[in-house]
Amino acid sequence: MSKTLALSSLQTIQKCFASCSIGCKPSDTLPKRIEALSSAGFEGIELAMPNLMAFASEILGHDVGPYDYDDLCAAAIEVKKLCASKKMTILVLQPFSNFEGWTEGSEEREDAFRRAKGWIRIMRACGTDLLQVGSSDSPASKIGTDRNRFVSDLQELAGLLAEHNLRLAYENWCWSSHAPGWRDVWDIVQKVGRSNVGLCLDTFQTAGGEWADPTTESGLIEDVSRDELEKTFNKSLEDLSATIPADKIFFLQISDAYKVDPPFSKEPDESGTMPRGRWSHDFRPLPYNGGYLPVVEVARAVLRTGFRGWLSMEVFDGGKDGKGKDYDIQAFATVGLQSYIKMLEAVAEEYHALQENPVAE
Repeated sequence: MSKTLALSSLQTIQKCFASCSIGCKPSDTLPKRIEALSSAGFEGIELAMPNLMAFASEILGHDVGPYDYDDLCAAAIEVKKLCASKKMTILVLQPFSNFEGWTEGSEEREDAFRRAKGWIRIMRACGTDLLQVGSSDSPASKIGTDRNRFVSDLQELAGLLAEHNLRLAYENWCWSSHAPGWRDVWDIVQKVGRSNVGLCLDTFQTAGGEWADPTTESGLIEDVSRDELEKTFNKSLEDLSATIPADKIFFLQISDAYKVDPPFSKEPDESGTMPRGRWSHDFRPLPYNGGYLPVVEVARAVLRTGFRGWLSMEVFDGGKDGKGKDYDIQAFATVGLQSYIKMLEAVAEEYHALQENPVAE
């Protein structure tokens, strides 16, 4: 585990931004998003499937759906060329969801593996070696709670990826029905036991699941005292730093969250989305732009493992009411880079302040 977090060591980290996290209107096309991010100083993108589908429809002149893999691969080749012209890396294809846990022989399981094979084709076309898989949020009544089944499915997916020297980054979604926390996905990744399977960690997913709650007046988990909440959360971050090897963290995503006012109902919405899922989709700004999560603390915990791989901004900023914002994408990308730099400076400076002025036992 890294003993220090000198700013100089953090400045070697490569900067990424999710393509789905910038742009607020149809005219903000994928090429314009890439141009804005490149101009701002980002070195890579997470390629989001909805953006690839929209780009494919635009350049091919007809609607392209999620199973139109020939068309999607043709578009992916063009995205690869575009990114190469800007000296940008396509870090990952995302978000691959609701994959694991379906009953053997079910239509859902057949569809999951059909999608996996199609997404592998797209990965090869666009030149990325990494697939982001979110822990399934399908109801437990449909996928069960048998972790062995989830492990087996991910082992099979890892085998398909390994045939093409591709990797899998498994992320805990804090509203997942079976693996909402980092401990859950780390346990699963350990049981999968494949060298090409690691973690995608996320400041929102960790703090939003273990510290905050969009259904309470305070915006915090309220079934324990504030002191106990802080103690438990800090212990979780300490355990993360001490437990996960740096080489099993494939990348780190960064975002904050708005406090929801009025709070959400604790029940799923009309679409069946759980409160934290709804919160994730529309209420996630850049750090230092109106959120309240302990983003720096989570990032510091991950970086204390010694991880110095890709750091990616994945935000979904619909404003404090979640209804959407109108902004210029170049200005947004520039603010994104400023937020990134400020956060890394805070990670280092606060850490060194703690070392210079330790709290008396």
